Parts: sequence; structure tokens; C-alpha cells
Amino acid sequence: MKAAASRVLFTGAGGGIGNAAIPLLVKAGASVMLVGRSPARLAAQARALVRDGGVERQRVEWYAADLAREASLEGIADVATGWGCNVLVHGAGVPGFGRIESLAAADMAKVLHLNLLVPMLLTQALLPQLRGLPAAQVIFVGSALGRLGLPGFSVYSASKFGLRGFAESLRRELADTQVRVQYFGPRSTRTGFNSGEVERYNAATGTAMDAPDVAARALLQMLESGKAECFLGFPEKLAVRLNGLAPIWLDGAFHKHRRSLPPVTQAARPVAGRGEPRELVVPPDSHSLFDNSL
Repeated sequence: MKAAASRVLFTGAGGGIGNAAIPLLVKAGASVMLVGRSPARLAAQARALVRDGGVERQRVEWYAADLAREASLEGIADVATGWGCNVLVHGAGVPGFGRIESLAAADMAKVLHLNLLVPMLLTQALLPQLRGLPAAQVIFVGSALGRLGLPGFSVYSASKFGLRGFAESLRRELADTQVRVQYFGPRSTRTGFNSGEVERYNAATGTAMDAPDVAARALLQMLESGKAECFLGFPEKLAVRLNGLAPIWLDGAFHKHRRSLPPVTQAARPVAGRGEPRELVVPPDSHSLFDNSL
């Protein structure tokens, strides 16, 4: 699909890749709906796109919602349907890094929920809209770690392996429809997504990191090409191919990565009597449709 014909709902719009990709999409002619948690940040991002990109106000909308809430996903799907969304980009996600003994159960659950279950549920909610269109696309922003498991990324890789598996299965399930399903696998990208520990790990292991605009350009190309899968960088492209063919061949290649992991720390445990970990409080879901404040 040409960008100029696309109406893109982009979750995680305020993230590093989203911040870089959305201006490129708009410049190429796409209309976009930004989805994230902060109304103030989304409104500012939308104003900047209109002001700096010189685009029509109606081509940029935003919708603020907590993706962790199932009711929010239904609201997003309703608004996106009314707006005429024909491209869904799952860009939202959370990191997970460290030795498995150091990871708290609540943090592990959050990674799996937001990185895997939420994209599945939102895709399910929007499929009736997408199926009824002459052409539609669903793009899952995953990671090279969705095909290549590294020490220290066990839970994060589990979420991205699952996401890639979902995309692959759904692509085949929808092969007789007009809905294209795509998996985008950037390698490590220089954004705020990476903690200081990950930065040190990457430096110690010689892991290359791309600038966000590298991933942004590749994402735009993927939208327009309709390619089923795309992985970025060398040797990552080669590694994911080898790992797909014979994963045990690479098992001995990660001594440096194991040695570069931070030491084991005591994982946080739920405290008896205190219930579930508290969620961040966010404003009720809100959006900018018919808002003339920009």
C-alpha cells in the first residue's frame, strides 16, 4: 500500500521508533492516529507534526489510552473504525533485561502482557474493520530477538518470539483476505527504550545499535512493499536465518554475552497482604477527534 493511501493507527507513538517513523509516514502522505498513554504528550506531538510538517490538520489525530486495560482496546478499535483505519502498527512495548533469577514475577507478566497479548487483542478487535476494506495491513514491530534468543533477554525474547509466531500464523490464516500481516524486526536501536544496563551490555558484547531513523525508513519501506518479514542489520540478518535453520549451531557463540550480564539480584516478591502491584493511574481514555485546539 502506498503511504498516501494509508490511515495508520500507531500504538507507542511517543517511543523512539514511533517518534522517528511517524513524521516520515506523514511526509509520505499518510494520515496518522497517534496512540499512547499521555494526552499532553500526544497533543504536543500532533501539533508538532502539523506545524513542522506543513500537513493538513485533519491528517493527524491522537487517542490517549492505557493499553493494559482491556476496555481501552475496545475504545481504540471503535475510534479507529470510525476514523477509517486501514493500517495498524503495533509499536508499543516494554523492555525486559537481566538474568532470569533477578526478574520479578510482576515485571515478567507485564512484558508478556503488553508485548504479546495486547497486540493480539487489539488486532482481534480491529479485524472486522480491516476485513471489510479493499486493502489493509497489520504491522507488528517486534525485534531481531523474536528469532534469536540472547542471554539476558529470556522474557523479552519470549514475548517477541510469541509475537512473530502470532504474526506468521495470522498471515497464513488471512491469506485469502485483503489483510496483509507483517513482522518488523529491528536490531538494537539507540532510544530511551534501553536501560543503562543494556547500554553497557551492548558495549561489552560489541552489539551494533541503529539510529531510530534507520528503523523508521525501513518501516516505511515495509508498509509500501507489503513484505511479510523484515530484519535489520548485519550480522543480525544472518544470525536470525541460521538460528531458524539450526538453532543449536549458535549455542556456543554467546560466551561473551553470558559473561557480560549483570550479577544476580534478588527478584522482587509480592508482599503478603498487599495485593497486586499498583498500576499507574492515567486519565480516562481521550482523543482529539473534532478537537480544534491544534
